[in-house]
Amino acid sequence: MVSEHTRSELEEYIGQVPSFIEALPESAADHAWGMMRDLELSETDLPTREKALVGLGAAAAIQCPYCVHFHRAESKMEGVTDDELSEAIGVASTVRYFSTVLHGTEIDMDEFERETAEIVEYVEQQQAAPGDD
Repeated sequence: MVSEHTRSELEEYIGQVPSFIEALPESAADHAWGMMRDLELSETDLPTREKALVGLGAAAAIQCPYCVHFHRAESKMEGVTDDELSEAIGVASTVRYFSTVLHGTEIDMDEFERETAEIVEYVEQQQAAPGDD
């Protein structure tokens, strides 16, 4: 159940009160809507197109069919192409894959952080180098 204020906002923003929000107790529903409204639907540092792709990648990684469905539709609404959808899912799968490798092999975090810093420094140097024209 949602409060009347939240019901009004939901109807104004998205045209309805979705069943997944309605299923929550009022205090949680109001809070959940606030997070969705403020992070996903409001103007923030990330454009809505990027937020939709982040949502899709996370949804694919956690294997939530509900979230995948929603964020695919959201991404399409933001003009994301099928190739871009595939790439976002591919990036998410790569992150999940290497997370499994890192955790399973118990890579030392300090060593990983040092290697990451070295990689970043190297790539930044390569990007700053004058081109070979």
